[in-house]
Amino acid sequence: METEKLYYADPFLTEFDAKVLACEAVKDGFAVVLDRTAFYPEGGGQPYDTGVLGGAEVLDVHERAGVITHKCTSPLPVGETVHGRLDWARRFDHMQQHSGEHIISGLLCSTFHCDNVGFHMGADVVTIDYNAPITWEQALEVERRATAYIWADHPIRIWYPSPEELAALPYRSKKALEGPVRITEFPDVDRCACCGTHVARSGQVGLVKLLSCQKFRDGARLELLCGRRALDYLSASWEQARQIGQALSVKPQSAAAAVGRMQEELLALKEKAAHLEEADFAHTAERYRDAGNVLHITGKLDGDGARRLCDAIARAAGGRCAVFAGSDGAYQYAVIESGGDLRPLIKDMNAALHGRGGGRDGFAQGSAACTAEDIRSFFQNR
Repeated sequence: METEKLYYADPFLTEFDAKVLACEAVKDGFAVVLDRTAFYPEGGGQPYDTGVLGGAEVLDVHERAGVITHKCTSPLPVGETVHGRLDWARRFDHMQQHSGEHIISGLLCSTFHCDNVGFHMGADVVTIDYNAPITWEQALEVERRATAYIWADHPIRIWYPSPEELAALPYRSKKALEGPVRITEFPDVDRCACCGTHVARSGQVGLVKLLSCQKFRDGARLELLCGRRALDYLSASWEQARQIGQALSVKPQSAAAAVGRMQEELLALKEKAAHLEEADFAHTAERYRDAGNVLHITGKLDGDGARRLCDAIARAAGGRCAVFAGSDGAYQYAVIESGGDLRPLIKDMNAALHGRGGGRDGFAQGSAACTAEDIRSFFQNR
């Protein structure tokens, strides 16, 4: 016997009573079948409902051959009537996301003559795939139109047309359908075969916000949020902009421009620091003019800094140069010997100084977990 689907009769129903028809132990819970249910089973891209059934938590809900099974944390007595209560916040969120997707897809598909070829309602974002290229600017224009449609608060129509009506009815569907077809219509925007739960009026979607529009295969992939998710995202983004603006002494709306100016200033400072560093490297190298083999231990530099300093000293000294930059326990090293084979030296050095690294053609670099005294001891008489 097929389960009566109360969520189709009233998607806003949050509590109900039903008779337990079957209950059996399964992995990590109990599979419960009722004569009727308001719990939506996973399907059509929409996740399942959760909540409470009798004294048990409902962990997931699935449908097979018209029979809906609830996976519960504890057994329920067969033949007894139990009370069910949905996690309404979760269900209404799914209704907002699903209805918002229909509005966006209907507008996009009609505007760009494409199809929705993939839909996933994740815990964080909704992802939709289309088989036509769509730019970010085009997507934002559709977002503006979707927002106007939501604000107009249009009624949503859901019905089962007769076979004759269905044959003459243009509607979106990813595959050929047999038997009764449930049509969900957002007037003037979308008409689609859909098994999900939806809001009663477009205004209940509340808000849509596109997060990204990227090339995907031969088309585009959109990420969006609707309803409470969109509001929470925008609230968090505004708070972040407010904090950045406060730190930079500008209004939140001016934070991006202020960060841009700061990046330009930082780039100028980095260029100035690089020139000063090069001058310092040249001054240090001059101290080793014609000194031959050199070991130089200095303060912290990044890997590239150690290499550039080593190169400057090696050219001035005319021999092998080893630069260790850092402090005891954490050094970056660079070794240069023009025309020399450094591999035997680096192999012994890594073993003695707990180092990692290597190279070829007269150059090697890496790191070493040792002390300055360890370094001096290793290079003594080398």
